[in-house]
Amino acid sequence: MSRDTLTGSRIRERRVMAGIKQSELAKRANISPSYLNLIEHNRRRIGGKLLVDIAHALKVEPTSLTEGAETSLLAHLREAATDTKLPAAELSRIEEFAGRFPGWAALLADNQRRVETLQRSVEALTDRLTHDPHLAASLHEMLSTVTAIRSAASILAEPGEIEPEWQRRFNRNIYEDSARLADSSRSLAKYLEKADSEASETNAPRDEVDAVFQRTGFHLPALETPAAQVDAVIDDLGRGLSQSARWLLHRTVTRYRADAELMPLARCAEIVAQTGSDPLALATQFGTDIASAMRRLAHLPEDILSEPVGLAICDGSGVTTFRKPLPEFPLPRLGAGCALWPLYRALSRPMMVHAELVEHSARTSARHRAIAIAQPVGPAKLGQDVLFESHMLIVPEPKRDTTEAIREVGLTCRICPHPRCEARREPSIMIATDTRMF
Repeated sequence: MSRDTLTGSRIRERRVMAGIKQSELAKRANISPSYLNLIEHNRRRIGGKLLVDIAHALKVEPTSLTEGAETSLLAHLREAATDTKLPAAELSRIEEFAGRFPGWAALLADNQRRVETLQRSVEALTDRLTHDPHLAASLHEMLSTVTAIRSAASILAEPGEIEPEWQRRFNRNIYEDSARLADSSRSLAKYLEKADSEASETNAPRDEVDAVFQRTGFHLPALETPAAQVDAVIDDLGRGLSQSARWLLHRTVTRYRADAELMPLARCAEIVAQTGSDPLALATQFGTDIASAMRRLAHLPEDILSEPVGLAICDGSGVTTFRKPLPEFPLPRLGAGCALWPLYRALSRPMMVHAELVEHSARTSARHRAIAIAQPVGPAKLGQDVLFESHMLIVPEPKRDTTEAIREVGLTCRICPHPRCEARREPSIMIATDTRMF
């Protein structure tokens, strides 16, 4: 049912909420109760002075009767309907539901937003617990120290006499281990408090570089001009970074500059305006490889792109070397992601473009077009193996009826809800561990 034909449902809902009888409202609007009944059942269109009179009688704005629920509210309701594993809701009547029961609709939408926030938190925390080297080392040190304290204490607690010298040694060991445990605990607490700070000393080098590009929106205007100085840009962006992070930054910025020289910003804007975020079209126009076109699209400013694009790059081992996530398509900070991504499948069939429609397990309301290709790193050399690098561009795709196959993918196995995935590497905390997983 279209939005403009649901005015009657909204009138009825507002009337019931206000505690006004149908005959009373009809009298106030100077129409017959039978005609108002037809209006409230959406059998008669309404507009003009009559709509204003009814709105005045209900003490609401006329637009609240004609426009109904906001777009964002309807979007969240659709997400809630598609995320659930229960039988499909009546999506064709979602506007009617929001119009007749705005309170319940707002409650469901708020719950959906809470679920999305919790899902993102679980993803971030799981990724950090799995891959954060400093956190893993700190926890290992704390567990080792606690074990040592317990061993010494258990010896002292055993019945029997212990020589004074050995007692002093065990007491000293407990004291020293306790002091070390306290230091480790304070260090870990301080690290967790600084988790959101950029380029902290405990961050992995990749995290430091990611923070730089997140801060700049992945676009560096200083590299777009013909007289751009790469070293000056690196010095400016690299303040406070570790030596390893500066090395990674230098490699990424140098590649950015090479792509910008090959594909000037003004010409890119013209092509994107005509073809959209299509790396094949961009590569054809400039006579370059597809991976370079993917990187160029990922670094274009938002006002040029018709929609935001994400990018993931991994080396031949599958380790992510560059990441530009999207809100509805997160990427792991470290290590490999979902084995079903075209990013990894491209490594087994280099130089072939892999493109498919995907839906993220934690974002079932979002659909994306994933385009991937694996290309050699540098020129081929006689008698030497070729190293490959895989790129995957991620472009939001509007939801519509299609006969094209849609692949369900996840972030990592640890938080993927698909129980029978053949690519699963480990059990998921999102589903019960039972025989259905094996």
